[in-house]
Amino acid sequence: MIWCKQRLVVLASPVAVVVVSLGVSPGVSATSPAHVNVRARVYASVMDTVRGTVTDEQGRPLAGADVVVSELDRRTRTDRAGSFSLAAMPTGARTIVFSYPGYQTVVRIITPGGSGTLDVQLRATPFQIEPVTVTAARAPVTRLFSPLATSVLGASALRREHSISISHTLESLAGVRTLSTGEYVGKPVLRGLSGARVLVAESGQRLEDYSWSDEDAPSIDAQLTERVEVVRGPASVLYGSDAIGGVVNVLPSAVPDALGGPSFVRTGFEVYGASNNMEAAGAVRVEGAGGAWGWRAAAIGRFAEDMKTPAGSLKNTGLFAGDGEAVLGARGRWGSGHLRYVRYGGEFKLLEANESAPTAFHAQRKEEEGPVRKLADDRVQLVWNLPLKQVRLEAHAQWQRHSLAEVSDEPGVLAVPGHETVQFDLLLNTFTAEFLAHHQSGPLAGTIGVSGELQSNATRGPIALIPDATINGAGLFAYERIAMGRLSIAGGGRVDTRHLAADANASLQLVQNTRDYTPVTGTIGAVLDLGYGFSLHGNVGSSWRAPTLFELFANGPRIGDARYDIGRADLKAEHGMGLDGSLLVSTTHVVAQAAVFRNRIDDFIFPRATGAFNSGLRVYNYKQAPASLTGTEASIELKATQHLTLRGRYDTVRGTNRETGEPLPFVPPPRVDINPELHARRFGPAQEAYFGVTAAIVSAQNRTPALDRATDGYVLVHIDSGLTHTIGARSYAFHVRVRNVTDKAYRDYLSRYKEFADNQGRNIVLRISTGL
Repeated sequence: MIWCKQRLVVLASPVAVVVVSLGVSPGVSATSPAHVNVRARVYASVMDTVRGTVTDEQGRPLAGADVVVSELDRRTRTDRAGSFSLAAMPTGARTIVFSYPGYQTVVRIITPGGSGTLDVQLRATPFQIEPVTVTAARAPVTRLFSPLATSVLGASALRREHSISISHTLESLAGVRTLSTGEYVGKPVLRGLSGARVLVAESGQRLEDYSWSDEDAPSIDAQLTERVEVVRGPASVLYGSDAIGGVVNVLPSAVPDALGGPSFVRTGFEVYGASNNMEAAGAVRVEGAGGAWGWRAAAIGRFAEDMKTPAGSLKNTGLFAGDGEAVLGARGRWGSGHLRYVRYGGEFKLLEANESAPTAFHAQRKEEEGPVRKLADDRVQLVWNLPLKQVRLEAHAQWQRHSLAEVSDEPGVLAVPGHETVQFDLLLNTFTAEFLAHHQSGPLAGTIGVSGELQSNATRGPIALIPDATINGAGLFAYERIAMGRLSIAGGGRVDTRHLAADANASLQLVQNTRDYTPVTGTIGAVLDLGYGFSLHGNVGSSWRAPTLFELFANGPRIGDARYDIGRADLKAEHGMGLDGSLLVSTTHVVAQAAVFRNRIDDFIFPRATGAFNSGLRVYNYKQAPASLTGTEASIELKATQHLTLRGRYDTVRGTNRETGEPLPFVPPPRVDINPELHARRFGPAQEAYFGVTAAIVSAQNRTPALDRATDGYVLVHIDSGLTHTIGARSYAFHVRVRNVTDKAYRDYLSRYKEFADNQGRNIVLRISTGL
């Protein structure tokens, strides 16, 4: 049904994704039942108020539904009558996303030309569909318009998949795995690539940390995250160095909006506990808005004891962490902007390898003690938007201070007996800035961007893992999209410059040296709308990555890894070429995606174990060789009956050293997940209830590099259940998860502990939350 009122055009569709556009570049065809587009032009010169209601299929108001304007970082919620209001909306095309747990996410792309009414009806659905991505094109587009394989976890899915590690949370997506150190520390693995080859960003701003270490993960707290977008495949054109394997973009909740409505303050909290390691945590959030201003403050605290396996406890694997954020935003005729401070930190204990054969660094360690990583990450972010008639200007600036130290109670050769001693102490300061200009003209739309980075590393501990160094760089890119009927084409190019200066360091046997990189990358892709909810996607793109300071200059022990690493100062930059093809299906009963890919990387950098030992630690040297990774991934959600949904997921990747034919390190084995789920709406006194069982089937990994441990295959069973229920004026969510129901003993190939310990045994997690 289509109607028009006061220059506001709305389109309703009986499916999960609805896109309506006025004066924007069309990315889809009106004949597709899952993606609908209307072409029209309405240009206004005045500010607008968009108001309306959000209801369910029976016309009942949905109180607390989120209404987000993607381009402007504005968010409001519906009141008890299901009503919302967005005042002072700048002229131009705007993407408004309506979401509510357990219901389809609906998108309206509008060009206001005066006050209007926008009434939206959400349909209950078992599908976790997030139709819009801002990561794949640096501007809001539908998944149908992205040539690259893209997945999104929205707020509802994140709450269900919640974990301390954002990477473990993302494992529910096909093609995404975790390089882990226990259950707390995880690095995302996209299509067999991890570490510095996967760019982790927050609101599009790259995060910088010591990603060379297996024990260190992105400084992201899942509790401060509203949605996560994952682009699988080379994305260096849009993001520069490190996006060889893809991008994980974490998006916090938008700033609350009360412009045009009454001021408010609201609160939310979550508490949870886990049985395996006696983990306990609590989170509290307070936010509000009044007039042109909106704000939010949140704090999270976590504590956990030692992790348990079916064979017993793993000593020295607990943690203590405290995270939080404070945000202040404003909007007006000039656009919108916000200032955000984020804190991520804590102490993470590290299990050590092979206690039965202690090294010189382990010799007199007390059994219950071991190394501890002390981490502190502080970020200050500034985001500014200036929407104009045909162009939207966007600016980002971020300062990040990342401190990482390892302490130990070991006497060893570097410590005072009986005292906690710092082994290494690193401090990374990074300033990044980016300016984007988003434009559109008829069927053509795109983004032109320029970015810059200044970074300094200070080595302050007795063990100099890497030298003092500075890095500065800049990038310029253009990415354009054009629609021609059912065919959409997107492509662009980028040039980067990067300068590294490392100081002399006697303990590392280094003299002062510099190096420069000036890579050029490009990409082109296409999307063909086949109609009836089917579309074909294809992309070819080049990428690059500069070697890390650790890969270049390391010459020291890593106690937690039980290894001694030696870098290689003549390493070249990696250069990749990726080819990706996928089929996307989105209908009222089936949502599915299947993809094949190949990524060829020249001068691939990897650590290679040697037969030599230094102070009892095995020596690893860094090498380079041409490499290739090929694989497939698929996911499906099928609405079998009104109350039964069947989900399945499969992924596999094969990584090969093209020079020797040997396997690449850290490549995960094939995996299949099967997940039937029962769900109901208005279940007795509850608003929603679900119960699901997952069988995770993981193959053996026998394709391993020399001296690496192969792992056997295994099958794990998980249970997920939950319900939402209104008590008084608040809606509460109760979730119970049982991981590894049968207490199966197994070893994950991507676990750092696989050489000497099993993975976590049975774990029961209970969470209660409201207002989040």
